[in-house]
Amino acid sequence: MPPPLGYASSMFTMLLPLLALAAQPVPAQADPASSPVAVPDTRPYVALDTDLGTITLRIEDKRAPITAKNFLRYVDSKRMDGFVFYRSTRSWGPASKLIQAGNRGNAANNFPPIAHEPTTATGLTNCDGALSMARLNPGDATTDFFLLLSDIKGFDADAQGGDGAGFAVFGEIVGGRDVAETIYAAPVSPTAGDGPMKGQILDPMVTIRTARRVPAPANPPQGCVVKAASPAAPAQ
Repeated sequence: MPPPLGYASSMFTMLLPLLALAAQPVPAQADPASSPVAVPDTRPYVALDTDLGTITLRIEDKRAPITAKNFLRYVDSKRMDGFVFYRSTRSWGPASKLIQAGNRGNAANNFPPIAHEPTTATGLTNCDGALSMARLNPGDATTDFFLLLSDIKGFDADAQGGDGAGFAVFGEIVGGRDVAETIYAAPVSPTAGDGPMKGQILDPMVTIRTARRVPAPANPPQGCVVKAASPAAPAQ
């Protein structure tokens, strides 16, 4: 028996929404393997509480493990408590700004000297804000460190005209830059210091009251000490 008149038309009308739904494109599913994975920042952070305020440093313990370990053992043993910022290079002019700190007291508090880590090996650079190890000769560094307040690329191991060793970078300032600038601008003795350090010795010196590990600050700056990767050469 044939279907009643209008039955086919009614069925077609009922199927129209289903056909329209079936025709819609299926949203692409994200490939979990291609999604970027956030890598947690496990680098140590250290707060130097000084007479003039707090400076926060990020330590590059993966890129400069020897120098970073040396610095952190002074922090963790509390031997850095009482170290002083004693030098400002204002006499060198604005192109070579740094402050220097270290143990100016009992040398028995010093750990043995450490092996030198040149910037050519660590991939770090002496940029504005860098934390670098002070030394006389490669391999004799103990407690003294620089905080750079300008780019000093002549401190890098591959600097033209340098000694091929440079100064070992192992971190940078991420907070309290204004405090470092205040130390840089502090009064100096016109007579204290020998050789190139004459006229650069702070008077009074600025004491590091405590040096402690601290949690990573919220939204720390990216910084500049990690050298950017060189762009790939174009295909021939």
